[in-house]
Amino acid sequence: MDFGQGADSREDALTYVKFLAAGQVSEPLIEALVDNGPKMIRHIEDHTDLKFLWSGQPDYHPEMPGAKKAGRSLGPPTFDSKQLGPWKEKVRMAPIFFLPLAWNEIEAANSLVFPTKMDFELIGKRIADGIWGMGMAFIGYLLKACLDRGIAPLVETSGRELLTENGRVIGIRCERDGRDFFIRARKGVILASGGFEWSEDLKARFLPGPSPLPLSPPTCEGDGLKMAMALGADLGNMTGSWGTPASQIPGEECDGKPLTRLTIGERQLPHAIVVNRYGKRFMNESHNYNDITKSFNAFDANTYDYPNYPAWSIFDQQFRDKYAVLTVLPGMPTPEWVVQADTIEELARKAGIDPKGLKATVERFNGFARTGIDEDFKRGQSYYDQAVADPNHSPSPCLGTIEKPPFFALSVYPGSLGTKGGPVVNTSGQVMHISGKPIEGLYAAGNVMAGVTGPGYGGAGGTIGPGMTWGYIAARHAAGEQSRRK
Repeated sequence: MDFGQGADSREDALTYVKFLAAGQVSEPLIEALVDNGPKMIRHIEDHTDLKFLWSGQPDYHPEMPGAKKAGRSLGPPTFDSKQLGPWKEKVRMAPIFFLPLAWNEIEAANSLVFPTKMDFELIGKRIADGIWGMGMAFIGYLLKACLDRGIAPLVETSGRELLTENGRVIGIRCERDGRDFFIRARKGVILASGGFEWSEDLKARFLPGPSPLPLSPPTCEGDGLKMAMALGADLGNMTGSWGTPASQIPGEECDGKPLTRLTIGERQLPHAIVVNRYGKRFMNESHNYNDITKSFNAFDANTYDYPNYPAWSIFDQQFRDKYAVLTVLPGMPTPEWVVQADTIEELARKAGIDPKGLKATVERFNGFARTGIDEDFKRGQSYYDQAVADPNHSPSPCLGTIEKPPFFALSVYPGSLGTKGGPVVNTSGQVMHISGKPIEGLYAAGNVMAGVTGPGYGGAGGTIGPGMTWGYIAARHAAGEQSRRK
């Protein structure tokens, strides 16, 4: 296929995913991902009303071998939620990315950089008409396809224990309305329950560095992981997490839990940097969110702590005049949860940052902004850095001076879109026992399993794509296994 950036190929895809996996994933699993991904997409388009839209998003390391500058990510069109009937009310409302826009409309508007340029009249009309976009639209299409086939999901039903007979998984014990609820599975059980990012206990056991703030639904507490562990499942990639710099607005909640928001423009756009308590930069603020989040885990042996936790986004009035700060658009009053001061030194003292360190860092960064070259972290040099930037800003779309008072500081923490460690699977999606053999009748897909991209994140949709691919692999094998057993 030719995406305008050069033809793609199986060889290029394998090369790139192997680079991401960094030697931590077997080659057969990588080949299974690359070979079955396109088959899964064709299957979805052939059997549902969903027809994916091409995305101009680049791979997250576009300069690396096998990477592409566009074409590998896909997005959904809008979805009319009225097609779901009463099931419409059962779909969880996305707390952040809920815009009723098709993926191509979002890209065309460059809404992540300039939210004020969106067509709010159109957005309001679509919301009133029950039109969904982005992730909710995606779920809407898939749910409708299930309902059309008489497949109704069981809601308010928690999986608690896998049931076995002669060493084979034959069902699951659930909890519903405070009582046991048993489901027998003739073809197999596929675990697809998400990660363990909401379990402080599991995060403390497995994740390195400071505990990340979760950005997923609060039900992702590791239930599937625990059930697989109870049967002796082999585990892998347990230190892995889909990371992102994140911030919270005090008092803001969703599903009865604190709501965490991605920190995107507040670090990537001109006139903003991210610093630690010493006032020093420690990342390329414009590069992909997953990999720069790992820098929060840097450990100082002398002080026996993590000097980059927490961190602060530092920006000035130039930034406030043009860009949004979480939910605050340009022209709106600055809220109390953003630290504000007339000088850099005063800002540092208010935020708990070393004043001398911050002043020196800002002065050095301003020099980089004027030349358009970041000599410390190469910010703006990657094609990816420029993809979410201000194309109207020069000499660099990513760099801008921080010199116009007042100055501002926003707390920034490591966040997790989901963990990606769990039971190891084979190329058929079967969960492997610690003895090296498959656990018959048990499969895993998505964030509950050991991620097949290892520590890496390929690009936009890099969590959803592999999860769906392994769901496709597991379901096909389970169906075929039932036939073979008969």
